[in-house]
Amino acid sequence: MQSFLNETMNYLSFRQKLLPFGCFSIKQIDLFFPNYDVNNITRWVKAGYLTKLRRGWYAFTESLQERDMALLVANQLVTPSYISLHYALAYYGMIPEFVIQLTNVTTQRTAQYETSIARYSYQTIAPHLYFGYQSIPMKTNILEQRSYLIATPEKALLDLLYLHPEYQSEADFMQLRLDEDFMQEELNLNRLHDYLQRWQSPKLNQRVKRLLKTYNL
Repeated sequence: MQSFLNETMNYLSFRQKLLPFGCFSIKQIDLFFPNYDVNNITRWVKAGYLTKLRRGWYAFTESLQERDMALLVANQLVTPSYISLHYALAYYGMIPEFVIQLTNVTTQRTAQYETSIARYSYQTIAPHLYFGYQSIPMKTNILEQRSYLIATPEKALLDLLYLHPEYQSEADFMQLRLDEDFMQEELNLNRLHDYLQRWQSPKLNQRVKRLLKTYNL
């Protein structure tokens, strides 16, 4: 009985410290509990209290039910990173497709991770191009004051054209099926051009010019 009580108290202390992070790594566990017993982690996973996301990364199973949890995890599995590309375009309603893979950009190496909550992909971008994202508060019941980072619509579009140079012609842009109402009424052209200047890329300039012409902008 005493052993059960001790483990319960350890778990409650563990939960109190690490639940606010959303997901957490072995390094974070070691920071708060330098003498922790790794067997406890194994037991709590088997008991269903914790879910292993990928090697060295965990989340409390109860938190995975939160509506925006997959978006928060996206930023944490690889840092720094923000959500962009196809997923961000779908998030804003700029493309009609449901995007299975949660797409991100990062200054770290390109990577892909299959987890119990989502499939994540990360594409590398130069540090000077790591900008143009915003912080969105999570809709959550148990995590307080958490937010996730996602590209603005204009930056998501530029990231896509930059990282996927296969989009070249008017026919290619039409295949993206960008929402014409969004392009005409909501896309911030001043912001788009301001961002584009920071690239200093004649090739990207030409692709953007063709894209805007396709949508009569």
